[in-house]
Amino acid sequence: MERLKLRHDEFKRAVQTLRDILNENFSIIVRDATIQRFEYTFETFWKYIREYLREKEGIACNSPKGCFRELFSAGLSIIDEEQTNKLLEMVDDRNMTSHTYKEEVARNLYQKIGEYCSLMEKVLSKFENM
Repeated sequence: MERLKLRHDEFKRAVQTLRDILNENFSIIVRDATIQRFEYTFETFWKYIREYLREKEGIACNSPKGCFRELFSAGLSIIDEEQTNKLLEMVDDRNMTSHTYKEEVARNLYQKIGEYCSLMEKVLSKFENM
């Protein structure tokens, strides 16, 4: 249980730092920092879900996509099918962060991060209200 709480707290702090930078005025530096914060927020997010599924549901998953699919399949009413698809898309975009030296990739990714942040916050809220 302690490990789950640690993962929860890490994610909660990370998502707040992401929300904070999303409120900043746009610049290339802010864009790049936002992408960096998205990377580590995403990591804390999926690892929290992995720990929750392991500890509370007895479900083992070892990849972000696997964990999101398992979370939906578990029938916990935390995410619906549309959100699951958006989370799977988020995994693909997270994997693109190593290519943000390409201006178009960075621009496209930056435009989606606000939506991804909101989705992660909604999922967190559902976990906290269980």
